[in-house]
Amino acid sequence: MVTIRKEERGGNVYYYLEHSFRLNGKTLKKEKYLGKAIPKNIEKIKGSFLYEVYREKWYSKFELIRKAFNKEQKAMPPEAVEKYIEAFMIKFTYDTQRIEGSTLSFRDTANLLLEGITPQNKPLRDVKETEEHKKVFYEMLETKKDISLNLILEWHYKLFKETKPGIAGKFRNHQVAISGSRFLPPSPAEINAMLTEFTRWYNRSKEKLNPVELAALTHLKFVTIHPFTDGNGRISRLLMNFVLHKNAFPMLDIEYKNRSSYYTALERSQVKQNESPFILWFFKKYLKSNVAYLKQGSR
Repeated sequence: MVTIRKEERGGNVYYYLEHSFRLNGKTLKKEKYLGKAIPKNIEKIKGSFLYEVYREKWYSKFELIRKAFNKEQKAMPPEAVEKYIEAFMIKFTYDTQRIEGSTLSFRDTANLLLEGITPQNKPLRDVKETEEHKKVFYEMLETKKDISLNLILEWHYKLFKETKPGIAGKFRNHQVAISGSRFLPPSPAEINAMLTEFTRWYNRSKEKLNPVELAALTHLKFVTIHPFTDGNGRISRLLMNFVLHKNAFPMLDIEYKNRSSYYTALERSQVKQNESPFILWFFKKYLKSNVAYLKQGSR
């Protein structure tokens, strides 16, 4: 928990942010000088301060996860690796589609993608988009290309070419709203410049940022631009896992059943124009999802 500490020296009052945390069995304390008055944007400063503390705390843990994951993958026969990826693909496809309104159950999704069994009494659109997501997921794993607007448009076209051909592979030219969110996406006039800056940011950052942070920010920045009429969440989660996979980290599945905290973290970052809330949520989620690898890497 971040607290504000007040000190009085020589008749003057000084304010500091403080946060204590444990790292490698030791209790550490970080502080940040605020000034002689508490700033009006104190909540934003708290978020940024906490993010910096957590970044220092968690980077080493992310590296332990990466090492343990890769050690396990190398020890597995190719057939086992293939099964691991297949199992992740089914769960990821189910959750990312369900988040966006698909009516297919997990069993429907598994039967469709493994056995080719089409579920009864379910919309054909949900079936087709689930099938196409599987194809794009495997293309995402195998591509030698890096993130670009052309690659993003290609993925989007393949996802929606059969169900929504009028918008497939096309950036929107109209205003959109997100149901249930206080965040209003950018106007269509802003999209091209924001997408250009997004790709420039990615190319500047991909060799500098920790890959887990890069994945979180790639997701957040893209979904905030919201350049498509539909499919922004699905594309942003594919981009997120592209970054993790490309850098030899375990991929992440954001579960439909736990979507509430995901929505909240996204909205807080978008409305406040502050990346910290979503990044902190993402760091915690990633660590929790990979606690087994963390334990292996810590031995």
